[in-house]
Amino acid sequence: MSLPPEKASELKQLIHQQLSKMDVHGRIREILAETIREELAPDQQQLSTEDLIKALRRRGIIDDVMKELNFVTDNVDQELPSSPKQPVGFTDRQSTLLKKTNIDPTRRYLYLQVLGGKAFLEHLQEPEPLPGQACSTFTLCLHFRNQRFRSKPVPCACEPDFHDGFLLEVHRENLGDGTRMADSTTMLSISDPVHMVLIKTDIFAETTLVASYFLEWRSVLGSENGVTNLTVELMGVGTESKVSVGILNIKLEMYPPLNQTLSQEVVNTQLALERQKTAEKERLFLVYAKQWWREYLQIRPSHNSRLVKIFAQDENGINRPVCSYVKPLRAGRLLDTPRQAARFVNVLGYERAPVIGGGGKQEQWCTLLAFLCRNKGDCEDHANLLCSLLLGYGLEAFVCVGTKAKGVPHAWVMTCGTDGTITFWESLTGHRYLHKPTSPDEPSAAEQPKPLYPYRTIGCVFNHQMFLGNCQPSDSVESCVFDLNDESKWKPMSEEAIKSVCAPGATTSLPPFPPLCASTIDASVTSNEIEMQLRLLVSEHRKVSFL
Repeated sequence: MSLPPEKASELKQLIHQQLSKMDVHGRIREILAETIREELAPDQQQLSTEDLIKALRRRGIIDDVMKELNFVTDNVDQELPSSPKQPVGFTDRQSTLLKKTNIDPTRRYLYLQVLGGKAFLEHLQEPEPLPGQACSTFTLCLHFRNQRFRSKPVPCACEPDFHDGFLLEVHRENLGDGTRMADSTTMLSISDPVHMVLIKTDIFAETTLVASYFLEWRSVLGSENGVTNLTVELMGVGTESKVSVGILNIKLEMYPPLNQTLSQEVVNTQLALERQKTAEKERLFLVYAKQWWREYLQIRPSHNSRLVKIFAQDENGINRPVCSYVKPLRAGRLLDTPRQAARFVNVLGYERAPVIGGGGKQEQWCTLLAFLCRNKGDCEDHANLLCSLLLGYGLEAFVCVGTKAKGVPHAWVMTCGTDGTITFWESLTGHRYLHKPTSPDEPSAAEQPKPLYPYRTIGCVFNHQMFLGNCQPSDSVESCVFDLNDESKWKPMSEEAIKSVCAPGATTSLPPFPPLCASTIDASVTSNEIEMQLRLLVSEHRKVSFL
């Protein structure tokens, strides 16, 4: 490595300052005098350089100097942008060794380590990739109490080489308690699980949802020394939700160590009580939903054919109330306006849930974390996310369930203005449509322009607090009146019943909503790279075409 004269002199000066700071010269003189007194034989007149270096090394002087000089060199490398860059692999390894995390000693943390995987039998015959060879990868995404993490991609294999650690802050949400360290009893009452989503990315950058798992971490509160090792079996998604896809080895550790651990019996009792309470709430809501549905059918028997969706299956095949898929989501400075939010949602890819064999559409409403990590989903996933974002802006937003042309089931979003204006938002395209109801009894109805929106029928609307079934004589969107307060047109569910199973923290089976994260892509750098690639392609095309 060659440096300019001024940089070389600056480096020498830094080294000299460091040696002076450590008083290396004085220590060397002391060791030299001591060595001469103790080790110099009467017939020997002088010490060799090797003898002196041995004495310095034996007393640790050389090691101390090298440590300090390495520290200085790291700083110099950061200050010299013109110095040659290290190879990528070397730089990554060094940054991993030198990287430190700022830990507040007054807060409580859960350190979750993923120590490899096994029994991913789908990749049993997959050969080990050669260095530099493109291959499919696994990525593990985590969410815990408004914190999101992503592991390093590892090649897909029967035993994927996961070795990542995640520091999760176990904080309290009550005002005034933010600076107090949570004790064992307090943490036992925190029922939020660690949501883990495993994503597979193939060589064409296509993503696939492999597994979604909710980790119950509180077993560590009853383990000795606040450390426990778990074996987590990941199950498939959709039609394969009962099939194992692999096993992860996980280590949980509390930091700082717990002063007082709970007995395992206390932890197990708390978890059993929570499961019992959740099961009872879900049972009561199911009884209420059945009664509501019977009353809805009594209004008009033809309601049986309308798309009134009260429950929907998530990626794990679990039936949950549709209202639990929506929650006000504040994007902060990431998305400035509702129009930007609609654009963001429509950029996410559209893909129907895969189905094995022929037949109808496979139903799968993904949890928000699975949808965001996969970067694509069905129309219901887009509609749920857009409705959540619009609610975060303070709009009165609802997800609409109905059909498009040819009776294809579809979901979109509707907002109600303060002046009664009804606006439809198509989450797959970002388009907006104003709705003006038409009455078939009016003589001028035939002369009215055809609506621009693609929706044909509507069965129900819902958000995080309300669920309303369309009980008007016709479920045609064109003639529908969206006066949601008129119970002769929209049959509501009890808001208290919805709150009992869909409010945050109401049940332990309710997946918590993750926050949106800023993009890790530098837009200006990426746009420049794309421009350079396009220029190269155009140049090559011109050469081939003799232009």
